[in-house]
Amino acid sequence: MDTQRLILFVVFSFSILMLWESWQKDQHPQAISQPSSAVTQTTSDTSLPALTPANAAPATALLASGEKVRVKTDKLYVEIDTLGGDIRQLELLEHHDDQDKSKNFVLMSEAKPHTYIAQSGLTGNGLPDHRTRYAAAGQDFGLESGANELKVKLTASGGEGISVEKVFTFHRDSYLVDVEYQITNNSATTLNPGAYFQLVRDGSAASSGSSMFISTFTGAAIYTEKNKFQKIEFSDIEKGKAEFTKHSTDGWVAMVQHYFVSAWLPLAGKEREFYSKSLGNNLYAAGVIIPVGSIVAGSSGALSVPLYAGPEEQENLSKLAPGLDLTVDYGWLTVIAAPLYWVLEKIHKAVGNWGVAIILLTILIKLAFYPLSAKSYRSMAQMRIIGPKLQKLKEQFGDDRQRLHEAMMNLYKTEKINPLGGCLPVVVQIPVFIALYWVLLGTVEMRHAPFVLWIQDLSAPDPYYVLPIIMGLTMIIQTRLNPTPPDPIQAKVMAIMPFAFSIFFFFFPAGLVLYWVVNNVLSIAQQWQITRAAEKAVPAKGNAKR
Repeated sequence: MDTQRLILFVVFSFSILMLWESWQKDQHPQAISQPSSAVTQTTSDTSLPALTPANAAPATALLASGEKVRVKTDKLYVEIDTLGGDIRQLELLEHHDDQDKSKNFVLMSEAKPHTYIAQSGLTGNGLPDHRTRYAAAGQDFGLESGANELKVKLTASGGEGISVEKVFTFHRDSYLVDVEYQITNNSATTLNPGAYFQLVRDGSAASSGSSMFISTFTGAAIYTEKNKFQKIEFSDIEKGKAEFTKHSTDGWVAMVQHYFVSAWLPLAGKEREFYSKSLGNNLYAAGVIIPVGSIVAGSSGALSVPLYAGPEEQENLSKLAPGLDLTVDYGWLTVIAAPLYWVLEKIHKAVGNWGVAIILLTILIKLAFYPLSAKSYRSMAQMRIIGPKLQKLKEQFGDDRQRLHEAMMNLYKTEKINPLGGCLPVVVQIPVFIALYWVLLGTVEMRHAPFVLWIQDLSAPDPYYVLPIIMGLTMIIQTRLNPTPPDPIQAKVMAIMPFAFSIFFFFFPAGLVLYWVVNNVLSIAQQWQITRAAEKAVPAKGNAKR
């Protein structure tokens, strides 16, 4: 098998694998295997400790509404419902809608069918939860020029002598919102409240960056230092088979989708309990319960938990909480993909264009693998030179495959050629190519990032299919540079593959196709030079023998 066929085989197999995994997720979802220390939280569990939040109401009651409190900062537009103090609408002002770029990207919304909200509440008799009606001092709030933060307060009664303030603190240049409960106990008894913070989402996949050929994870996630990043499929929550770490003194809970994430980020060192629930009507909740602590009569207590709701910008996520950058999931190739993204980001900071950064990164990778590629192309050049001799052997032995194989092996030995010499260098490079694929697929900075001329979104397919067509042409040139397979069927397959892959890549993001085009062009240049040098060396070698 020559190098070109190996590359095409790997690319084709990888594509088929992605399609198969996507189909499996849709048709036969499987439970996720977690470490043995994980525990199962079923939706029918009613034996949680006293801190358990109130049983989830039906979806219609869950989404009942009060008055809307509107908040705008330099990064966010948020609508808080006075019923429960839920965040019912959250728009990212620096990110655009998938279809209409004149609109903001809506991460959270109470509108059906794509429901996605952030809730929190207190546990304890009479204390306000996500079904309690709060009072607000106003309906419109904005981050003033020169101010670094904005506080929005909601108030509610927690029973006789007990008052509760729910305070939202928004920060300049940040997607972080601090949600704090301030409890004043003027009753005659001691309070021992708990607080729960949950994300409620429908089970539909995110539309951003998705296609029939690309499958990315949409669902809940929990992280602890002990068991690290644990994905939770909505289908497992529905079936009561969700497995994850239940009790911990650190960690966070999140809802993850392509390019964006929301996560409750409690400070480490405090006991917490993670949970998940199916709410019916295709709605699912994942959250964390935290004790506020004892509040004696005549005193007050408080608990604050930050909520992050924004893009999966890895550099920023890693600063907010341990492991939060793992929501950008590169799978088993993270060890390779993470350094590649780091280099890509550094290049972008220098050149200011993600398309140019992809080109330069591809060149760097090609230079790093130049010795291996050169060895591969030399082997292919040698195979091309002895092509006529192989054809004569085929004509000589006809259908006698055993004798033909023996004759070919003798020819390789005489010419000092290893027919598989071009394969190993390519095999070594394959993990890097696949890792880079996932980097380009999962990087939110590529979303709506312009390159040049007609390519104004590297995360979307080329609107005029120019890059896929160029890629097809480069593959045709590569096929011509490679030795013709002795098998006529293989030769026909190799002739058809460039056209098939061009059509296949019509549906891939332009950034990914750009990488393949640049890689192919560099490969053609390198292969042509090596093949030319090898063919020139043949007469000189023959004259030396004479």
